[in-house]
Amino acid sequence: MAEKLPISTPHCDVERDGHVVIVTLNRPEAKNALSTDMLVGLADAWAYVSAEPGVRVGILTGADGTFCAGADLKAMGTPSEDERVRRRAAEIPDFHWKGLLRDGQPTKPIICAVEGYAVAGGTELLVGCDLRVVAEGATLGLYEAKRALFPMGGAAVRLPRQIPYAFAMDILLTGRSVTPAEALAMGLVNRVVPDGQALAVAREIADEIASCGPLAVRAILRTYRETLCLPEEEALKVSDAIGWPVIGSADAKEGSRAFKEKRPAVYEGK
Repeated sequence: MAEKLPISTPHCDVERDGHVVIVTLNRPEAKNALSTDMLVGLADAWAYVSAEPGVRVGILTGADGTFCAGADLKAMGTPSEDERVRRRAAEIPDFHWKGLLRDGQPTKPIICAVEGYAVAGGTELLVGCDLRVVAEGATLGLYEAKRALFPMGGAAVRLPRQIPYAFAMDILLTGRSVTPAEALAMGLVNRVVPDGQALAVAREIADEIASCGPLAVRAILRTYRETLCLPEEEALKVSDAIGWPVIGSADAKEGSRAFKEKRPAVYEGK
């Protein structure tokens, strides 16, 4: 049974169900457009995912069949009516960038479950996630250039590193909408599923990840991030430094025992 956590805000529900944290953008009256309440909730949620030893993966989704319609400039410039949110906004440096997964990305995988609109800041959130499940009726796109704006959430840097250059420039420079089928063909998303099924499929993937060795999962993420711009020879040195402690861990020994004994492994993150 999922438990709603006290770090939730009026526009962001944060729930924990075992090893999985489910973060729901909850401002359906504005198509889950970004607000201070939402970004503070996101920033606290990602910090919680990283800090809690028992949490192994996070899921990001949106309420009422919409993921996120991007920035609501008026709402983002308006202080929250919630006293705790106002305090956290003052306490968290660059809470908006942390919430958008631009800065200080979680040390554990984040899966997005997308239904409906995921445009502008919604697509930037998707690009900041590690795995992406998208409903077949969803709409993606980075509309900023069409509005004479700039994708400040990091997509101008990340998108050409994640998918082929020509595809990335098509999305960024035209500001057009992108269908889930196109996004899948480009390699931008992992799975396209029937409408209404994105969260359920994301949860299946989350449970698969949560059943793996948590030290290994975090090490794989960390290695990718720390070696992205390094030559292979230097990258392999970083990979060895991160990987050898995992090979020698108690979890690795448990994985070998479980395989030999033909039983599910019980990992403790040690």
